[in-house]
Amino acid sequence: MTVEEFAPAKINLTLHVTGQRADGYHLLDSLVIFADVGDRVTVSSAEATRLTVSGPRAAGVPTGDGNLVVRAARAIGVDADIHLEKHLPAAAGIGGGSSDAAATLRALSKLSGKPLPAMPEILSLGADVPLCLRRGMVRMEGIGEQLTDLDPALPLRLLLVNPGVEVPTPLVFKALRRKTNPPMDWPMPKEGWIEWLAAQRNDLEAPAIEAAPVIQTVLDALRDSPGCQLARMSGSGATCFAIFKDAESQKQALEAIRVTHPDWWSVACAAVA
Repeated sequence: MTVEEFAPAKINLTLHVTGQRADGYHLLDSLVIFADVGDRVTVSSAEATRLTVSGPRAAGVPTGDGNLVVRAARAIGVDADIHLEKHLPAAAGIGGGSSDAAATLRALSKLSGKPLPAMPEILSLGADVPLCLRRGMVRMEGIGEQLTDLDPALPLRLLLVNPGVEVPTPLVFKALRRKTNPPMDWPMPKEGWIEWLAAQRNDLEAPAIEAAPVIQTVLDALRDSPGCQLARMSGSGATCFAIFKDAESQKQALEAIRVTHPDWWSVACAAVA
């Protein structure tokens, strides 16, 4: 028996840092959607766990215990041959490793019939792993354990762009000057949604730009694209997203980005319910 699971890109439409606990963990308030682009995880029964990796972003991906996929298999206690088809850039603020781990947990649960591990064990894999087990639009609070499923994600037309730099998450959080910022302006409205979204923030954007100024270049390129309604960084970077008013402006913006910056990773996508 073989089970395949899709591991979608996670997009933080907002990311408010609202505090820091005594143990160092940061408190967040984030609105998240998932995209129809991502990695794929395929699992089949085996006597010992083995991970192989292919795909356009496979270079440099570890296949041992340093990979969250392997750690996820250990957490659920199922041995399997696991194949990861890697399309998303690593350490990019779009949950690639966390989404891969969540897809592995789902696939191994289906393969074996075992339930998913308890929340504390899933959370120990990474703050975004419980989130990446969800779909649609989700509000994430706390350190990643407080999840609220919202209405299905709007059919947004997006571009994801990464300039090819890695911005370590601990470095970005450390550079954040203020750790107690206001949460999102809640409740989220049904009318004037883009305007409301534009009034929210990603508190990690400024420190990430300090660490990697090219992120500002990406944001400027997206914001200057005709039809762009909003551009912002996702997660701790360096991937940025832009929301476009229609498919034609999305297509033209992608073509322009690929002509002017062929070395950047760029992809058109849509939010999935």
